[in-house]
Amino acid sequence: MKTVRLTLWGAVVVASAAFLWLYTSQGSNQRFVSELSQNTDTLRPEFSLTDHQGNAVTEQTYRGKWLLVFFGFTNCPDICPTTLGELAQLMDLLGPDAQKTQPLFISIDPERDRVETMAEYVSAFHPSIVGLTGTETEVTATAKSFKAFFEKLPQETAPDGYTMGHTSAVYLISPEGVFVRTYSYGTSPEKIAADVQQRL
Repeated sequence: MKTVRLTLWGAVVVASAAFLWLYTSQGSNQRFVSELSQNTDTLRPEFSLTDHQGNAVTEQTYRGKWLLVFFGFTNCPDICPTTLGELAQLMDLLGPDAQKTQPLFISIDPERDRVETMAEYVSAFHPSIVGLTGTETEVTATAKSFKAFFEKLPQETAPDGYTMGHTSAVYLISPEGVFVRTYSYGTSPEKIAADVQQRL
């Protein structure tokens, strides 16, 4: 576990440089960090998934807490480890208010991200982060309710010959389950913490 943690945090350190190169040098790779492409006024976040401890959960499970929801996958080389590292920092910054907040990492790669994989992955970042996965149908329905983008992309050098393009935003959902806003990729933990604390 220690080796996994060190490896993941090492990825966080280099991810910013890697992302900058991808974004500026290869315009076609912007789809990997695509933000919400649809109007969020009618966004109604719903899901029926399995958490990294094997429990069946829905959006109702987390009523009463502010949710910070991020879609990604465990084989992600840059955006996902960076964002989860920032969510870990955010939870530490919130201090006692962290008890009112729940970060959720929803896999958009159910083919590889099984419960055991998610458990090992999220535990390397912060004990408060919950990893969620499910069947392809469940994951697709969840992404649709959040109006989140994702797609499977062939890539010879990636594990199993493919990678995933996905929305890179973090969603803020109210304790009543209402969509509030998104934080774009790269928003600092300090800024998110300040915004969340104003709403608590």
